[in-house]
Amino acid sequence: MYWLGIDVGTGGTRALLLNETGKIVAGCTAAHAEMRMEKALWAEQDPEDWWRAAKAAIRAVLQEANADGSSIQGIGFSGQMHGLVMLDGNGQVIRPSLIWCDQRSQTQVDAIHARVGRERVVQFTANPSVTGFTLPKLLWVRDHEPASFERLRTVLLPKDYVRFRLSGEVGQDVSDASGTGLFDVVQRRWSRPMIEELGLDSSWFPPIYESAQVCGRVTTEAAEATGLLAGTPMVTGAGDQAASAVGNGIVESGIASCTLGTSGVVFAHMDQPAYDPGGRVHTFCHAVPGKWHVMGVTQGAGLSLQWFRNTLAPGTSYDALMAEAAEAELGSGGLFWLPYLMGERTPHLDALARGGWVGLTARHQRRDLVRSIVEGVTFSQRDCLDVILELGVEVNRVRASGGGAQSSFWRQVMADVFARRVTTLDSQEGSAYGAGLLAMVGTGGFSSVHEACAACTNEVTQTDPRPREGVAYARAHEIYRTLYPTLKSTFRLL
Repeated sequence: MYWLGIDVGTGGTRALLLNETGKIVAGCTAAHAEMRMEKALWAEQDPEDWWRAAKAAIRAVLQEANADGSSIQGIGFSGQMHGLVMLDGNGQVIRPSLIWCDQRSQTQVDAIHARVGRERVVQFTANPSVTGFTLPKLLWVRDHEPASFERLRTVLLPKDYVRFRLSGEVGQDVSDASGTGLFDVVQRRWSRPMIEELGLDSSWFPPIYESAQVCGRVTTEAAEATGLLAGTPMVTGAGDQAASAVGNGIVESGIASCTLGTSGVVFAHMDQPAYDPGGRVHTFCHAVPGKWHVMGVTQGAGLSLQWFRNTLAPGTSYDALMAEAAEAELGSGGLFWLPYLMGERTPHLDALARGGWVGLTARHQRRDLVRSIVEGVTFSQRDCLDVILELGVEVNRVRASGGGAQSSFWRQVMADVFARRVTTLDSQEGSAYGAGLLAMVGTGGFSSVHEACAACTNEVTQTDPRPREGVAYARAHEIYRTLYPTLKSTFRLL
């Protein structure tokens, strides 16, 4: 018996097979086409390409495990959050999806706060509106592409489009819906006041489920396309951060996670909802029924290193770049990297923020540039952690995951900057693994998310903070924190 976890990421769709103990038996990824960035701040992907990649990943993982569709007991989903998928009355995609890092909608954010009132938006949704959320993207289409908007009948998020193609049913889980800007996070339902005050149609927004609830079954057509068995149940799943938290066992107080993918996210569990009035972090529903989470986001975390490699060090492996960075001195010789390549979310909420180096001199070498990127991203993640701590959330240790966490050097920088023990798990799969565990919970493999996490998450490395390095990084972080306020007005001129 196997369970299938599917994660619709930014760079590709990953499929994992888990056995009855939660052990990963096979995993395959199918790459997506490059995101389209036709203008500054724009980022789009084609939902049909996600479906193409999902079909390929599912077939590949079944082949790798030498399994057939009849062995799959259930399917769970995870995916990049906030992306706007617009379907017409025939279930056809109307236009490419404006994805999570698209920042074009500041005018719409301002209009939302002007019409509804910023304090009331937070009252209705536990978060202010930000350019990354789905709602401003939807209003941008209304303002700039009225013909497309006129055809709209259903709004979905990325993972839910893939599940729709597999099941023919639309649905939305509480964690992913929390990031739309239209969801009552405290009551775990669509916010009728937000929908009505903005002149939207409530019928566009699909039924809401908890993450481990069964909400559809594989159709005959999808079975033929993927190799799955028609009738196989699927659970709603979760947004990538909540699913990753399940995969990392962040389902109780005291443990936070730091996920270093294209973006970087610091995530902590909450038994009761609490939110930052300034909106510097997001309070969302957790994939655990009746629980919540708070998270801070660095838009350009792993993206910063990817940009550096692709632009300034083509052909160089990430391992080689980390080895170079480890040879540079702590603090990168007074060089600071601002990771605002796609604007910034935490703690600045500024779509117009720009990335760059400050402090560059003729004596700096490539290794200093690389180390400054690692340190700058980690300083930004420390900013996220600080806001979470301000809310009274307990964080004793941090579990690291994602591409950046594979580097022992980066983990040590994290431990020193965070002043907390950093650990990793035996599985670094994160979102796809969490999706598979949710499928197991929803179809009887485990009785609860807590039971699944207790049985399947095991720490295998730990990195402790070093006092002397921690003092040096604390001083450097104070300098880093002065840079955005100093440059804010310049970003607007740019």
